[in-house]
Amino acid sequence: MREPGFETLCQHAGEDPTRYLGAVVPPIYQASLFTSPDCDTFVHRAERYPQVYDYTRVANPTTDILQAKIAAIEHCEAARCFASGDAAVAAAILHCVGAGDHVVAVDTVYGPTKAILSNYLARFQVSTTFVPGTEVDDFARAIQPNTRLIFLESPSTMVFRLQDIRAVTALAKERNIVTALDNSWCSPYFQNPADMGVDLVIHSATKYLGGHSDLVAGVVAGARTHVDAIASREGSLLGSILDPFAAWLMLRGLRTLALRMERHQSNALAVARFLEQHPRVSRVHYPGLPSHPQYELGRRQMRGTSGLMSFELKDATREDVFRVLDRLRYFRIGVSWGGFESLALPVRFPAPPSPPECWGARIHVGLETVEDLLEDLDNALAED
Repeated sequence: MREPGFETLCQHAGEDPTRYLGAVVPPIYQASLFTSPDCDTFVHRAERYPQVYDYTRVANPTTDILQAKIAAIEHCEAARCFASGDAAVAAAILHCVGAGDHVVAVDTVYGPTKAILSNYLARFQVSTTFVPGTEVDDFARAIQPNTRLIFLESPSTMVFRLQDIRAVTALAKERNIVTALDNSWCSPYFQNPADMGVDLVIHSATKYLGGHSDLVAGVVAGARTHVDAIASREGSLLGSILDPFAAWLMLRGLRTLALRMERHQSNALAVARFLEQHPRVSRVHYPGLPSHPQYELGRRQMRGTSGLMSFELKDATREDVFRVLDRLRYFRIGVSWGGFESLALPVRFPAPPSPPECWGARIHVGLETVEDLLEDLDNALAED
């Protein structure tokens, strides 16, 4: 018998309708506390889990369904959900390092991730070396005797650089170093890092896994030994558990993940091609374009591309970018991304490869009619 496909796993993995009276949608166990029928059951509750629950900070039936489903679509043994993507990132990092340890990370990781690594962990004598990450030698040169973690984000924030995941994980395994990768941009639909040797796969589930801009959540997936340790220490002890209602909302979002990602990709490709040809645009950062310097690597390790990109304007100031974005009708100004809606943010690009004070925009291409989005961008980019 063949293994279930992605869409089938999104509908059925982790679910047992006989446990909830045949309901096609699992119920929300919106409870902080679960009582035991007798003292013996209570004393031995950990041994009888998941038949016996006690406290939602530790585990909840609704969240368990979600975690099983995400583990299945990420090709991992287990997953742990958190109250935010930042909480998931912090839990994964803290699981891997202790006082005096060293981390190697991509220099264009998500801003709060970089802050955790460069600032917060310094108080515990954990140091980090940031590297471009476009070549495996970047990591090889940065590894120290006390390196315990290599933190990847492929594609990375704002400029969407890729790392050769298989090459980096092979290097890490030779040195007995754990690898973690933020897979939020691709989602499990377009990339499965665990299949390429990554130990811990992280998501800001606020983005595509939720998909409706109505929840905040994070996920860490990987081998059961890793995830169980994270659940009992960084999860339960630090208390950043996902609320059951948010878990239920994400279960709903996962039902349409494959369909949404296909539409995000098709819309984004059309937008990226339009921007690349526009006379006011000097550069588009999007791995789905053949002009991306790592386009072929992306084709080898990703099955597609999502809706987030950025572009630089020619000879633009901050005020020029503000004027363009303020003209947009369907692209609304806002942080985050991965929902149904199109979004835009003004950004100043780092150097290199951009020159100093190079301004442009990060945009998330949503699920609207693509012709409307193209017209919106065309009108906004019209010369003053």
